[in-house]
Amino acid sequence: MRPALIDTDTISFFLRNQPNVVSHFREYLKEFESINLSIITYYEILSGLKYRDAHKQLAAFFEFVASNSMLPITKDSIEISADIYAELRNRGVLIDDIDILIAGIALSNDLVLVTHNTAHFERIDDLELEDWF
Repeated sequence: MRPALIDTDTISFFLRNQPNVVSHFREYLKEFESINLSIITYYEILSGLKYRDAHKQLAAFFEFVASNSMLPITKDSIEISADIYAELRNRGVLIDDIDILIAGIALSNDLVLVTHNTAHFERIDDLELEDWF
């Protein structure tokens, strides 16, 4: 198993106790000390929970974040993201900027991206994907 960055959809599945995802998280944590999420994923989940005024889920999410690793946007990840954007736009297969930024963080940290959204992310060269759903 390689170190991984967990995408927003997969963390959402985990927080909703999806059995396959929970099982994969347990296996991952036997080998690695924490789950990696990006600051972008933090924003996506936090904004959704605040919009829904979901206090109980917010508390669970904050607890999850406190015991795991949040990776920032860096100059390196932005440069990689800009390259991804240019390549996808030139090929006419552009995806959302948020997904490009998450991919840039994964690539700059040499992490596998764990996502159920493989249709978008598989367009990105050299990005290794896993789907724990």
